[in-house]
Amino acid sequence: MAGGSLAPGGMAIERAGEYKGKVTSYVIIACVVAAIGGSIFGYDIGISGGVTSMDGFLDHFFKAVYKNKKSAHENNYCKYNNQDLAAFTSSLYLAGLVASLAASPVTRSYGRRASIICGGISFFVGAVLNALAVNIAMLILGRILLGVGIGFGNQAVPLYLSEMAPAHLRGGLNMMFQLATTLGIFTANMVNYGTQRLGDWGWRVSLGLAAVPALLMTVGGIFLPETPNSLVERRRKDRGRRVLERIRGTEDVDAEFQDIVDASDIANSVEAESPFRNILERRNRPQLVMAIFLPAFQILTGINSILFYAPVLFQTMGFGGDASLYASAITGAVLASSTLISMATVDRLGRRALLISGGIQMIVCQVIVAIILGVKFGDNQVLSKGYSILVVTVICLFVLAFGWSWGPLGWTIPSEIFPLETRSAGQSITVAVNLFFTFVIAQSFLSLLCAFKFGIFLFFAGWITVMTIFVYVFLPETKGVPIEEMTFLWRKHWFWKRMLPDY
Repeated sequence: MAGGSLAPGGMAIERAGEYKGKVTSYVIIACVVAAIGGSIFGYDIGISGGVTSMDGFLDHFFKAVYKNKKSAHENNYCKYNNQDLAAFTSSLYLAGLVASLAASPVTRSYGRRASIICGGISFFVGAVLNALAVNIAMLILGRILLGVGIGFGNQAVPLYLSEMAPAHLRGGLNMMFQLATTLGIFTANMVNYGTQRLGDWGWRVSLGLAAVPALLMTVGGIFLPETPNSLVERRRKDRGRRVLERIRGTEDVDAEFQDIVDASDIANSVEAESPFRNILERRNRPQLVMAIFLPAFQILTGINSILFYAPVLFQTMGFGGDASLYASAITGAVLASSTLISMATVDRLGRRALLISGGIQMIVCQVIVAIILGVKFGDNQVLSKGYSILVVTVICLFVLAFGWSWGPLGWTIPSEIFPLETRSAGQSITVAVNLFFTFVIAQSFLSLLCAFKFGIFLFFAGWITVMTIFVYVFLPETKGVPIEEMTFLWRKHWFWKRMLPDY
């Protein structure tokens, strides 16, 4: 076999310099279609926060919250503190956590496309149930199906994008997932801004329109080509090479194809073992640590609290209903535009530079918001117009920093670092950890806001400090490294090389 003997977890020699090909329209179109999977995730994040601030929705399902919202004597920070309301938001992410683990064997055995299609179908059914819900049970069932769709989609789409993209542009193309997510959030915010004017049934339109991106994801998945890596892993080498030649625009793909074949041979040699058991071995320790800590840190920035509950948060600060939805739409637009900055710079500046600089900016923004609210906002008080504008501006700067750093890279880096034999399991762990912490924050945020008040922003600032230091110390730069040669990266890192066996 070319390249010499193989060692578990990596190639025998580095061939990155021999890779040929160009960015073809075929791979761009495939990545754009696949990235639509991110829009269902983003749409739900944006739509949930909007409908939970609509009077018609609250009066229909959560009368206690509706009564507190209308009470002039209720503590500003505690008006929305209701575990049933939190469960509406968080149930989706608990279901997604379980589904992401179930998606791993599907993705490995039947391909990335199969998981994308399964995710689209489940999300479509869940959206329909939510739009037609007449009681909380039906509402939660719909949310669970939405969660299954997100679990499958988030598990498969980043893998698909990383495997289809050429190494030198993998960061930018992979971030199409995050771009679609942010566009989904912005679209949801604009939908909420419009449907809240429809009266008591506007929330049904908001929830039901989630079926649109789900349908696009399903249909797109049917027509997508499978990745060469998945085809070779499933012993369809000839088909895999043809797809690789097509997406690279050249027949001279010997070096890249050999890396894929070598990775597949390793993967198939351990096929009898559970990928989840295999991923716990010492040689996979660096990737496993990143698959756990990066998605956890991504959520502990506090971004989901702002995106989930943006209208609720702004109403808590004294904004009116229209103003709060408008402010959340602005943050959604900022998030979408900031992802373009990351796409344009990630393959030039590198992952570490964006993560560290974004972390510093987010810390500053969280501290500023905490100071403003601590000094100028208390029980039954309303922020002045000037301070309200300042708070929205600083939150937008926070969202901007997240959008070009931890937002996209929290998905990109885990999807590109695993060897083929543990890649589907690794991505499942990434998604499961992300959704677990999303569930925890979504379920607890309203209570934390009530208990910590303005201190909630300092809580998240503390976590951002920890994660920024973590990146500086432990994360090597993955820019430009072929996906099947990542093992060499860990062997050169000052810390991780101590944990890896000598081959």
